[in-house]
Amino acid sequence: MSPAPKPSSPCTKVCVLDAASGLCRGCGRSRDEIAAWGGLPEARRRAIMAGLQDRMRAAGFAPLEEPLPL
Repeated sequence: MSPAPKPSSPCTKVCVLDAASGLCRGCGRSRDEIAAWGGLPEARRRAIMAGLQDRMRAAGFAPLEEPLPL
């Protein structure tokens, strides 16, 4: 039996929550999304990740780069 694949993650290892927007400046997720991430179904994680670029631009953050390897 092969090990389960790692869950998709937008984490860039720049974990700083912005007080005004409530978003992580590194990945664009909210505190609640970060806390729940490991328990979310893969489809939900991918749906959230699909909107992170626009979310970060709207908050005035630099666009998301490729996630760093975990």
